[in-house]
Amino acid sequence: MSDRLPSPHPDLRTLPLEGVDESTWVDVIHKMDEVYAQLLADEAAREEKNAELERTQQFILSLLTAMSDVLLACDQQGLIEETNAALCALVGRPDAVLRGTPAAALMMGGAQGEDARRMREALAQSQTRRDGAVVEVALADAMGQPVPVDFNCTPRLDHQGRVIGHVCVGRPLGELKRAYRALQEAHEALKRTQAQLLHSEKMASLGRLVAGVAHELNNPISFLLGNVSALRKYADRLEQYLGAVHAGPLPPELAALRQRLRIDAALADLPSVIDGMTEGAHRTADIVNALKRFSVIDRMERGPVDLGQVVEQAIHWVRKGAAPDFRIDWTPPAAPVQVLGSAGQLLQVMLNLIQNAADACAGRPEGRLRITLEPPERPGGKLRLRFADNGPGIAPEHVARVFDPFFTTKPVGKGTGLGLSISYGLIDQHGGHLSLAPAAGGGAEFTVELPVAEAA
Repeated sequence: MSDRLPSPHPDLRTLPLEGVDESTWVDVIHKMDEVYAQLLADEAAREEKNAELERTQQFILSLLTAMSDVLLACDQQGLIEETNAALCALVGRPDAVLRGTPAAALMMGGAQGEDARRMREALAQSQTRRDGAVVEVALADAMGQPVPVDFNCTPRLDHQGRVIGHVCVGRPLGELKRAYRALQEAHEALKRTQAQLLHSEKMASLGRLVAGVAHELNNPISFLLGNVSALRKYADRLEQYLGAVHAGPLPPELAALRQRLRIDAALADLPSVIDGMTEGAHRTADIVNALKRFSVIDRMERGPVDLGQVVEQAIHWVRKGAAPDFRIDWTPPAAPVQVLGSAGQLLQVMLNLIQNAADACAGRPEGRLRITLEPPERPGGKLRLRFADNGPGIAPEHVARVFDPFFTTKPVGKGTGLGLSISYGLIDQHGGHLSLAPAAGGGAEFTVELPVAEAA
């Protein structure tokens, strides 16, 4: 037994005991050695378990320290038994100070406040429900300011399944709101990108169709302009001839016929009729040129344009056309407001918006359109031209489609669905933006944003 530790017992074989021989003492010594060896093994196992327990405690402590959510564990009476670093940093007190204090005392307003009452109710519900309870309360931070926290309180059980306390884990709602706001902004940006891609695809498809249509329309427009020019010359000749024929006294029958046929009124009105036909032909040519934007790059020359004059000209032509009695509230600006662009294209946009308002208010005794011009809010900004009517407005499900090609809310045969789509593209070419929103008093309000000439 030289490799063993020194035996803690004396050599009993030297003790003279009557009736006990040497073999008995040898057995006793062997038993004592076995017990001693077992004690050494148990001691080694205990040290190993202590080391494992220490590692487990360090692991749990590292988890509690790394948690960004606040955590507190309390007993059945609501007294704090354990916290984590996030909670200590939030309330500005160390764990040693927090232990033994009521969890309700951490709430805004103290232990007698409304948040403390809700916290106690949540702990009571957690004691009877295995899935726990959720409560939103406001903790008092280190500066005494309220911090909204969404707590999830669950029961803490012993080895026999009995409730011995509660565990409450919560996250400050400020972080959740920031994350939700960032997610919402990303979602809105994705929706805008998808809408832009869809609109681009629609414009590309429409361009292939319009390219041929615009080319074919040029022929009858040129024919019409040529005939109107010839008609003007013929009218001048007829007027000269009739003036020469009727220069002297007329027979009574011829004079009565001239009066009955209103020859003088026809001759006087003929120039304005020809002018209207000429203007209509030129307007049709402008529309054809605008349609070309869907298929080719617009090469029209641009320069400073007085936007006030463009609006007045558009109002004049709408009133002269199909809506002579349509009320339009418009106050021209005191000084010219110039934008950089094409006068013909901008006139086309204004005509389209005013005519759409007139069509929407048709049949309404008090139908009107209010046009307002707002200067830029800051140097280098964009001016706003608002067209607000009091018509029936546009249904919410149609708002997102009003600028789509071929989409129209007018009856069949009353609209092509291209006016607003073309107007949207023309304003976009001018570095501006065309938008739609419900009008304040009902109806619809279109807003044209354009950079002023200096900023453009």
